[in-house]
Amino acid sequence: MDIQYLLTLQNFRNGIQDAWTPFMEFVSDFAITYMILLPIFWYWNRDRRQGLYALVSYYFCMLVTPLLKLTACIYRPWIRDSRILPAGDSIRTATGYSFPSGHTTTCAPLAGGMAVNAWGNKRMRWASFALAALALLVGFSRNYLGVHTPQDVFVGLTLSVLSLIAAAKLFEYLDRHPEKEDWFLLGGFILCWLGILYITVKAYPMEMNEEGKLIVDPQKMMNDGYGDIGKVMGFIIARYVEKKWIRFEPVKHMGWKGIVLCVAGLIPVVLLKDYLRPLITGWLGSHWGKLLFSVIHVFYYIALFPLLLKLVGKRSGTAK
Repeated sequence: MDIQYLLTLQNFRNGIQDAWTPFMEFVSDFAITYMILLPIFWYWNRDRRQGLYALVSYYFCMLVTPLLKLTACIYRPWIRDSRILPAGDSIRTATGYSFPSGHTTTCAPLAGGMAVNAWGNKRMRWASFALAALALLVGFSRNYLGVHTPQDVFVGLTLSVLSLIAAAKLFEYLDRHPEKEDWFLLGGFILCWLGILYITVKAYPMEMNEEGKLIVDPQKMMNDGYGDIGKVMGFIIARYVEKKWIRFEPVKHMGWKGIVLCVAGLIPVVLLKDYLRPLITGWLGSHWGKLLFSVIHVFYYIALFPLLLKLVGKRSGTAK
């Protein structure tokens, strides 16, 4: 049934001569490249707790998704059925295993977290619906492009919802017991290393195609796993540093100056992936290079740029 659904979408694509394909590719690319900028900006400029809520939900998914992918080792739809022909350039970013959808577990917790935040403001509830619709559209785009089955997307959405609930429960608990946060951070750090150990030593399918090449190279999939788990490790380190020594407050009191400063600070969030990551992976190799880059990348927007915001606020005399 899942393959037939993808074939139906494929026939529809062909019938309209791929008219919607560029839009669906844009939606997918936006999900993994730019969606995270919204909660980061919110964390810096508007509400620290709300921004962290969306980000923590995302990091829950970043820890669980690679473990599920590298445990299930389910092949992509076009590998399972040669009639499936992915649309456009989508196959380039859809390598490796299929289950669950990584694009979905990237976008849905971020969009969902911000949707929950917006729901608390009656004037902003329209944004909750828009963000929820975006998360669903991203999941659908993965089906439409032929790179994920409905099961991949459904489980990705389910995991995202569970992450949002878990993050909310964690925040409620830490509100009552703030002294316990360090123990949660330590436990998370240990889980990250156990996850790295698991995906490194476990056995993977080594099936070959007709050309004698691996259908899926486990090393490439492990690269993504190291990178995703590195994001969680980066958050844990940065969160500890920020709450112990930086303790910044969002700069919404700075008005337009704060907005411009925060928007400028988002530029490295995108550019570091293109310029710093290749240098680090070239130095340390794909596995450890991706992990270290992820740590540095997350440390920048959770701790380093907030430190800059605090220093600028003090110099301008507007810091609280």
